[in-house]
Amino acid sequence: MFHSLAAYSVGALLYCPAGLHDSIVTTLLHNTIPAPFSLAFCLEDTVNDAHLAEAENALLRTLEQIQRLHAEHSFYLPQIFVRIRSPLHLRRMAARLSGVSQVLTGFILPKFYTDNSQAYLAAIEDLSQSSEFFYMPIFESHAMAAPAGRLEQLARLKEELEPVSARILNLRVGGNDLSHVFGLRRSVSDTIYDLQPVARILMDVVSTFAADYVISGPVWEYYAGPGWDTGLERELHLDALNGFIGKTVIHPNQIPIVNRALQVTARDYADARSILSWDLDNAPLVARSVDAARMNEFKTHANWASKILALAQIYGVRPEEAAPVRRTAAGKSAVSRRAAP
Repeated sequence: MFHSLAAYSVGALLYCPAGLHDSIVTTLLHNTIPAPFSLAFCLEDTVNDAHLAEAENALLRTLEQIQRLHAEHSFYLPQIFVRIRSPLHLRRMAARLSGVSQVLTGFILPKFYTDNSQAYLAAIEDLSQSSEFFYMPIFESHAMAAPAGRLEQLARLKEELEPVSARILNLRVGGNDLSHVFGLRRSVSDTIYDLQPVARILMDVVSTFAADYVISGPVWEYYAGPGWDTGLERELHLDALNGFIGKTVIHPNQIPIVNRALQVTARDYADARSILSWDLDNAPLVARSVDAARMNEFKTHANWASKILALAQIYGVRPEEAAPVRRTAAGKSAVSRRAAP
């Protein structure tokens, strides 16, 4: 299990409707969005069908301007992706945007599932002959709602992805699209994992793909108002606990919170370094943790340790926070030993 640093570095992926945000160039030039982050220009759900051609033209002008300015000025250039509509649209936009490949990382493939996977994969194979774009399929198809046969279909998709796996940067999940199937929407006090019909689909995706791909967490749609930030923190904690890395975001306010969640604790970093520095020719391959509070074992923690070191390299290490004071049943204060999420 080894994922490239590029796969981990997608991180907070900020969505913006293509053609509707002329200010994005100025925003990038003046570094007003907290880094690191990635950027997705959407030509799908956020663009009215009647205005698609207009949005495509505006997107091309925007990317050309970003490419020109980046050659002249120093500013943070995120990984940039375009969310297209279909396999045919992918082929057309890849050809049209070939001249801005210096700033365009790749494409996002919406509603990727068994009904369109062959057409998407054929397009990727053809385009990879002449380009180095990366691709991020999204599992959000309404066809995933029925539990019967879902694991078999996901297993089939994993086999189909294998020939182009080097070009698959991330896999993503569409929490809102899947919630829509069931007529559900989480409140600011809930997480996607409280919506059990959706959570079961997400867990099937993780169970099938997480050993071989980085899977990013679903969007959190709140960015202001009471509790939006603590709700996001809570869901990010559960994302990480369940195997998701990174998150789709819809407002710059969310980016620092996602980046903090992607940082690793000093405790995890110390243990990961210790695990991966063991002499594998000697026994035993088990030892107490650096802080002597838990057990580390190479054969069961090596994959975890590799992920921790990759995340630390990109997002940094945060110190352990002071344990919060809580009240016991008797009313006396006590210090919680729970590690900070």
